[in-house]
Amino acid sequence: MPKQIGIFKIEGTIGDVTFYKGPDGHLVRGKGGVSKDRIKNDDSFERTRENNSEFGRAGSAGKLLRVAFKNYLQNATDSKTVSRLTKKMIEVVKADATSTRGQRNVLDGELELLQGFEFNIDSELSQTVSAPYTANIDRVTGQATVNIPPFVPGKLISAPTGATHFQLISAAAEIDFEKNIFNVVNAEGDHISLDIKPTQQIDLACALPANSTHPLFLVLGIAYNQEVNGEMYELKNGNFNSLAFVKILGL
Repeated sequence: MPKQIGIFKIEGTIGDVTFYKGPDGHLVRGKGGVSKDRIKNDDSFERTRENNSEFGRAGSAGKLLRVAFKNYLQNATDSKTVSRLTKKMIEVVKADATSTRGQRNVLDGELELLQGFEFNIDSELSQTVSAPYTANIDRVTGQATVNIPPFVPGKLISAPTGATHFQLISAAAEIDFEKNIFNVVNAEGDHISLDIKPTQQIDLACALPANSTHPLFLVLGIAYNQEVNGEMYELKNGNFNSLAFVKILGL
């Protein structure tokens, strides 16, 4: 995509050229292209329609996941989280080995491909939390758990400057992609000092409906606080917060 390099940054349309500001700076693009009607009806664009259909399903599924975990994403995303998640959801859809081209979908794909997805690549959970942990979802009981054995925070947590404490947060979701609805529960750990004193075992448990017939997702995140005169204040700079899918059960 061409970029504007002049002194004056323009936004708007002049003739057949559109100037706009995107995440990568001030850009420029030309108008035109194939009409929507032709893409919709011309046989030569059948593959395009198939790709658009599958892209739409991937985008909708990614949006539903973002809405489901919205409360935990507010301070744990980067500027390209949406596009990165959509790209990953397209991989999920394309992994559908049973449906015909253009009809491939999320439920028949491989949702487990999302496991390990980092919502904030500027502060990845795998890089900020070096303490070992286990994550599990029991579909029969509905229990979604993260268990972290005792560890030394000062050695195994990469905390930002100014942080005195951290808090681990998990959330589990039952997602109905067909009806576009979800059920989310969360578990929050205590505020723990970022020192060299070993922690107690940390057990985070979320109770989802037992015997669910929908895909199940579990995320783990970390947020930081600063203690001032006995009061705990959340660090507002979300660049350092982390959140990632740590366990997924598809169908």
